[in-house]
Order: sequence, then C-alpha cells, then structure tokens
Amino acid sequence: MAEPIADLEALMRQSQNGDKLAYAELLRESAHLLRPFLAKRLNSSTEVDDVLQEVLISIHKARHTYDGRRPYKPWVYAIAKFRLQDHLRTHYADQLHHAVDIAELENILPQDVTESGLSYESISGEVHKLPEKQAAILQFLHQDGYTSKEVAEKLGMTESAVKVAAHRAYKVLRQRLER
Repeated sequence: MAEPIADLEALMRQSQNGDKLAYAELLRESAHLLRPFLAKRLNSSTEVDDVLQEVLISIHKARHTYDGRRPYKPWVYAIAKFRLQDHLRTHYADQLHHAVDIAELENILPQDVTESGLSYESISGEVHKLPEKQAAILQFLHQDGYTSKEVAEKLGMTESAVKVAAHRAYKVLRQRLER
C-alpha cells in the first residue's frame, strides 16, 4: 500500500512561517517527487543525486517566491527543469570543449581513407583471370551494360544461372582483391 502523499502546499506555507519540521518534511517529499523525474532524464544515479541537491538548494533559495495560493508541484517542477537544463548545458559544453576537430584528424590519418589501392586495370586483370563464362558474364553486365536476362539469352543460360554465376564471380573477385 502506497503511503499517503503529504499536502505539499500546506507544508510550504508552514515552512514559510518558520516551521522547521514542516520544512524538513517538505524537502524530503520534494526529493521523493523529483528523483524519478530526474532519473528518466539523466544517465547515472550520481548525476541524479547531484542535480537533486542543486534543485533542493534552489528550492531553499527561492522559497520566499512561492505563492501559497498556487499549486506547489508546477513551481517545484519548473525549478527542477531549470536546474536540469543548467546541468545538461554544462555537461554538453564540456564535452564539446574536449571534442576533436575534424581538421586535426586529417593530419593524423596516414592517407586519404577514401582512396583504395584498386584501379580499373587491377580489377579488369582479375576479371580476366576468372573462368571464361564468369568473365564473360561480368563483362556483359558491367562493361557492356546488359541485363541479366539479356546475358542469359546471349549465353544460352537461365537468368537465375547468370545471377548465381555472377554472384560466385563477385565472391572470388572480392577475395582476390582484398589480398
């Protein structure tokens, strides 16, 4: 059975009038209220504890601004939201400060990573080393621009046989070129 929720507005009014026990209870209840709110938005329990402490300090500093005729929860959630935003802003600004500039990476990389050591001639040479039928299929498909259906008609094969042979040829080429 859940314990009854304290009347936060009454606790705040009592604490504004100097009741220290009511104030301690208000902060305890506020912490119970805000912990799940912060836990959903932060990664670690340490961060949650740190931000929760900041929120409780802000509640303490701003308690004189609370209007007793208004609900307490929206007031306290607004404070929590602002403290959370401050924390995240600081956290991400720090991460951005330590980020590596892409221009610096260009000096670190040994060569242009977009260039491969492959040329048309090296690939063409490997294609000519394939079995005659596979080489012919790749030539028809990639150099001459025929469809697999047209290649099948030219070579007297089924379309699926052309696709299987091309796939096997690609596999052999990939293995040879990776070496």
